Amino acid sequence: MKKHMKRLGKLLATLTALLLTTILFGACGKKDAVGRVYLLNFKPEIDAQWKEVINQFSAETGIEAKVVTAASGTYEQTLRSEITKSDPPTLFNINGPIGYLNWKTYTADLKDTDVYSWLSDKSMAISIDGGVYGLPYAVETYGIIYNDAIFRKYFALPDRAVTDISSAAQINNFAALKAVVEDMTVRKFDLGIDGVFASTSFRPGEDWRWHTHLANLPIYYEYRDKGVGDLDKIDLTYGPQYHNIFDLYINNSVTDPKMIGSKSVDDSMSEFALGKASMVQNGTWGWGQIAGIAGNVVQASDVKYLPIYTGVRGEEAQGLCTGTENFICVNVKASKASQEASLKLLEWLFNTPSGKKAAVEKLGFVTPFSTFGADELPDNPLEKEAFRFMSNPNLSAVSWNFTSFPSQAFKDDLGASLYDYALGNKSWDDVTAVFKNKWAEEKALLK
Repeated sequence: MKKHMKRLGKLLATLTALLLTTILFGACGKKDAVGRVYLLNFKPEIDAQWKEVINQFSAETGIEAKVVTAASGTYEQTLRSEITKSDPPTLFNINGPIGYLNWKTYTADLKDTDVYSWLSDKSMAISIDGGVYGLPYAVETYGIIYNDAIFRKYFALPDRAVTDISSAAQINNFAALKAVVEDMTVRKFDLGIDGVFASTSFRPGEDWRWHTHLANLPIYYEYRDKGVGDLDKIDLTYGPQYHNIFDLYINNSVTDPKMIGSKSVDDSMSEFALGKASMVQNGTWGWGQIAGIAGNVVQASDVKYLPIYTGVRGEEAQGLCTGTENFICVNVKASKASQEASLKLLEWLFNTPSGKKAAVEKLGFVTPFSTFGADELPDNPLEKEAFRFMSNPNLSAVSWNFTSFPSQAFKDDLGASLYDYALGNKSWDDVTAVFKNKWAEEKALLK
């Protein structure tokens, strides 16, 4: 009897242990089955908006999610640090084919996902050897933003030198742009502005508008002429046109060229918002900065776009610069459950009524997905302007080719060279040499 009771006790203990194990592992399994989302955000200017959207997603789906935003100019460094932690990002950004080479061991293949199937133009994805490793999630547009109220004031002046153009809408090439800009500079006191263009920002980390966005123009046209999407060496055929527009900016600005090293992009946008400048080069994302400036005097109805004209033959048919440099990736080293949860965030954001509303109204995205209609645009005058240009069959958009730029080091070197040129310490030939030589050197390092 005692032996029987001992055996029964051992059996009960074993069953209890098995039951506890089942409960514990079952709970873990449930947690793993749900997964969690950690998005490492690239854009500091929409940090608050992303956090609000992530919280909404969690509330609606029950999936644990968070967003962390890297400081301006530190994304690669932050990603490198975060990706090796025990709780790494499950969603992160790369800046095109070059970024893919740096992060390819972490990028999951998305070719069989619903999100990829919704992409209107699948050539926009980062596709390598039959796999899809990065998806564009917001199409953005940049050009020369102008205040039409100041332009109307200029065209009403009785003594203006430019008499064959009566509105900004008639400016369709560099010669016309230059004539109007230089005449506005002569009459800036009559117009109540400090300069035609807002400051050409060169504070450290603030020069991306020139070494990336503006530098895209000569690269775009060289690629177009050669029928390619990348080059190991460039001729910089359109370097003189790049020179044209850069000189126009720095010589007709709110800020003297020798003082631009202290200026940030925020300074430029503030100058435009406060009516100190009539134009500023920036993108659709800049409307939030304009509208958010205390004392803003620019009406939304007066915020318009001009293409960045540089003097290229036939540029009358040029549209705005439209594309993306940021592609969303799923971390293949995250658990399968967390990869699935991350895809659920993207599916919610781009194909549910509440998610799409959040993408448009809170994040300000114009997305490249077929799940959105033409009427689903953010309440942003620059987005509406971009749509107007994209809808014009007589204009061709300038694609974003800076995703093929060799490295951040190349951009930094080019930016430093442009700054030295603006200060009078380098010639334009020096800038051209840096552009071409550093491009070839950095491309060679990628081989």
